[in-house]
Amino acid sequence: MKIAVTSTGPTLNDQVEARFGRCPYFLIVDTDSMRFEAVENPNLALGGGAGIQSAQMMAENGVSHVLTGNCGPNAFRVFGQAGVAVVVGVSGLVGEAVEQFKAGGFVSADAANVQSHFGTGAAEPQGQALDAGLGNSPMGMPSMGMGRGMGGGRGMGGGRGMGGGRGMGGGRGMGGGRGMGGGRGMGGGRGMGGGRGMGGGGGVGPVGPVAPEGQDELQSLKQQADEIKRQKQEIETRMAGLQSGRKVVAFVQADQCTGCRVCAGVCPSDAIRVDKQAVVDPGRCTACAACVSACPNGAIIMRQQTGV
Repeated sequence: MKIAVTSTGPTLNDQVEARFGRCPYFLIVDTDSMRFEAVENPNLALGGGAGIQSAQMMAENGVSHVLTGNCGPNAFRVFGQAGVAVVVGVSGLVGEAVEQFKAGGFVSADAANVQSHFGTGAAEPQGQALDAGLGNSPMGMPSMGMGRGMGGGRGMGGGRGMGGGRGMGGGRGMGGGRGMGGGRGMGGGRGMGGGRGMGGGGGVGPVGPVAPEGQDELQSLKQQADEIKRQKQEIETRMAGLQSGRKVVAFVQADQCTGCRVCAGVCPSDAIRVDKQAVVDPGRCTACAACVSACPNGAIIMRQQTGV
C-alpha cells in the first residue's frame, strides 16, 4: 500500500507537519517495504490554493491514504473526489506514524478539521484553541496573545480576568483567550475588547456577553455539517453527469456574481476569466469544485454541461 505523510523534512526521522497544503515535504511510503520517496512541496509559498494543488498532486501519485496534522475543506473535497482517505491529528516522527497506521491505530476523517487557509494566519483548527506557552503557535498563526491572561490566578478584576491560564504566546490572538480583564473580571463579557481578546479572535470591539457553554463547538459542528452537505451535493451532481454521459462543469450564476476574481485565483486549470463577471471555460474545467468553495457569494455551482 502506498501512503503519503506530511513532513518537516525528507526522512522518516523527521516530524509530521501539522499543515497539509503548506508542508515542506511529502513522504510517499510503501507500507510493505517501508521504502519511501521524499517529494518537496512546490505549493509551500502559494498565496492561495495550496491545499487544492497539493491534494491533486498526491492523488496523481496514486496514494490510498494521506496522514497529516490538519486538512482544510478544499483539499478534503479533492481527496473525496479522488477516493483518497485522509487521517488527521497525526503527530510525532513520520516513521512512527507509518508504523501506527500499519497497526490499525488511525481512523480516516469524515470531514476537514480546519477551516480554509489554515496555516496562512487566516484560520485555526475548528473546535480547539491554540494553547501555547511563549512562541508555541505555528508560524503564521495568531500568537502574541495571552491564552487566558497575563499574570496569575484568576487575576485582576476577578473571574477569568487579567491572569492565569495558558500563558503568553497562545490563545486566539493578541490579548486573546478570554482576554485582558476578561472572563467575568475587569470589563466583563469575555474580555476587554470583547469577543475573544484584544486584537485577536473576535477583535477589539464592544464588550459582549458571555457566550453559552459549548457555543463555539456547536458553531464548528454546524460548519462541518454544511460542508458535508455541499460535498454530497457535488458528488451526486458528478454521478448524475457520469450516468447521463454529460460532463459536469462549474457554472456561474450571473445574478450572484460580483466579479471579485477569487474563483479565478484558485482555479488550478485556468478555466475562469473575469471581466465584469466570472465566466467558466467548460473545455478547461476539471470539475475540481475549488471555485465553488472559494466563492464568497455562493455564485458558482456544479452542473451538467448543456448542449452536448
